[in-house]
Amino acid sequence: MQKKQQTLASAITFSGKGLHTGAIVTMTVNPAAENHGIVFRRTDIEGAPTVPALCEYVTDTSRGTTIEKGEAKVSTIEHIVSALWTMGVDNALIDITGPETPIMDGSAREYAAAIEQTGLVEQAADRKYYEVTEKQVYTIPDKGVAIIIYPDDEFTVSVHIDFNSKVVGNQYATLDMFNEYKENIAPCRTFVFLHELEPLLKMNLIKGGDLDNAIVVVENPVSDEQLEHLKKIFGKDDIRVTGGYLNNLQLRASNELARHKLLDLLGDFALLGMRIKGRVWASRPGHYANTEFMKQLIASIRRDGEKPAFKYKAAKTPVMDINDIRKLLPHRYPFLLLDKIFHLDDKSVGAIKNITVNEPQFTGHFPEEPVMPGVLLVEAMAQAGGIIVLNGVEHPEEYSTYFLRIDGVRFKRKVVPGDTLQIEAHIIEPVRRGIASIIGKVFVGGQLACEATLMAQIVRNKKPE
Repeated sequence: MQKKQQTLASAITFSGKGLHTGAIVTMTVNPAAENHGIVFRRTDIEGAPTVPALCEYVTDTSRGTTIEKGEAKVSTIEHIVSALWTMGVDNALIDITGPETPIMDGSAREYAAAIEQTGLVEQAADRKYYEVTEKQVYTIPDKGVAIIIYPDDEFTVSVHIDFNSKVVGNQYATLDMFNEYKENIAPCRTFVFLHELEPLLKMNLIKGGDLDNAIVVVENPVSDEQLEHLKKIFGKDDIRVTGGYLNNLQLRASNELARHKLLDLLGDFALLGMRIKGRVWASRPGHYANTEFMKQLIASIRRDGEKPAFKYKAAKTPVMDINDIRKLLPHRYPFLLLDKIFHLDDKSVGAIKNITVNEPQFTGHFPEEPVMPGVLLVEAMAQAGGIIVLNGVEHPEEYSTYFLRIDGVRFKRKVVPGDTLQIEAHIIEPVRRGIASIIGKVFVGGQLACEATLMAQIVRNKKPE
């Protein structure tokens, strides 16, 4: 799988009408910096407000996915987001002159073709992945909806649809490799059942819908009177039913409807904001189920973030003992806050600190109720981060690390004598010009006690004169 983030090599512009609003819009997909994500910008509104393509901003899923933040609202985003995300674009700023993306031909074919033709640029930052570690399920039992994700090293999707339709039947679609998307998934068009048209029209929807951008499924015989009515709706004189479909004489695939559901699912899953390593099975998915499942995964990710990333085994020989730590860090009693290192790689560290009542801070903090000062927990995380960065430096004894910034500090529980701290630090950006950005966490008994984002500078020590 691609390890680095990517953006477009240059901007791409699309124009067309929105499926539901019928408004003619121009949409320009611009390259964006790393860690920007996919963001929509309403250039037709004063101040050009933006809304990120993330599930937390989803406000409507009735006939497409709508996101909204403040004055910025954009609907039917799933096709362009599906194409960008699945074709490998992690970061893009999408300027749009109206409230809805162009429906084009009802598929993502033109989007995918333009992305491939324009090309991608690799960026320095690593991609973010959510690695599924256990089976997770989302269901709506009364509607037969089920989405299940299993642990896997890659991202694969299988979709099954069954609308109790004699025309559509049972259909399956799969995506095993992203390079199948442009040829097999992107060209598949949106669809609607004929009996749904009148209600949609009465709800003032599908103003931009026509027989050139949607498949209309016809379940029952259509009278001459109905055909005349449909001619007026679509402004066409040659409307007819062929093989259970209205004017769509040839499907692009025998399972085109299932493939389109897969296309939509990919666009909605992109709203997680990170790539997924897992195997997905979905039965009768829809925008509501897709985005609710992403919200469920977000909650799971947050819970995982409050669990240790590494398992500490006291009987196992440490990667570094206290003497090794003293060779890397300049700190000494009473300010050396790591006892041993049990995990270390080029981006993360796991350390242990045993809290005893004999430590000097407890004489004043507090004599009758000793509590580990929060500033020392932050310092312990910083020292763990210093182990990572100084371990990769020649002659580490000649360097020290100094705080530049501390953000997002949260204390979840107090730490007291007798506690064993499991301290983790993770590098979140490559070290540049001696600047290191670190996420630090402190756990007690597997529970998160403290976390913070730290920025530090690596500085060569002054030599004594």
